[in-house]
Amino acid sequence: MTGIADPYAAGLLTDQPLAGQPLAGQPLTGQPLTGQPPAAPATASDVLTAALLARGVCRMLEQLGYASLLEFPLANGRRADILALGRGGELIIVEIKNSVADFRADRKWAGYRDFADRFYFAVARDFPPALIPEDCGLIVADGFAAAVVREAAAGLLAPARRKTLTLRFALAAATRLRRHLDPHGSSLTGL
Repeated sequence: MTGIADPYAAGLLTDQPLAGQPLAGQPLTGQPLTGQPPAAPATASDVLTAALLARGVCRMLEQLGYASLLEFPLANGRRADILALGRGGELIIVEIKNSVADFRADRKWAGYRDFADRFYFAVARDFPPALIPEDCGLIVADGFAAAVVREAAAGLLAPARRKTLTLRFALAAATRLRRHLDPHGSSLTGL
């Protein structure tokens, strides 16, 4: 997924449905969000599709009791599309795939498993589910909702890694909120 620090602030997302998309709370439509995008490089349509999928997934995660952050940097130098923290401290990573070509071109996701209790792929309804490895969870999403189609195999993070990730999650969330409230504040402190 192309880096999107905050798709809401960037004006990519609104709470208004796109033509042909369901209203919040309605079931997924089964209609693809866009046509078949090219494999690479990412187009504006790819970025928008990924942002819409991320929004639907984050809404579902919130309903399930998770707080989520987009584009979370991991210690291995990768960025998780979505890192979510549950009420009991469980951590899940969701990798957004907006097309078959995107999935086939990206193999870095295997390194994300070391940073979460569960790992999921989130795809649009027209994505062929047979491509997703059986031990990975599967979420089908659109811009307004998402549903877990297959649970991810459970793993268990080492306590030290869980503590580190949880603290980094809290710091990232607080920093993003502060920057949202005061976009020019970091230039005053040199951060």
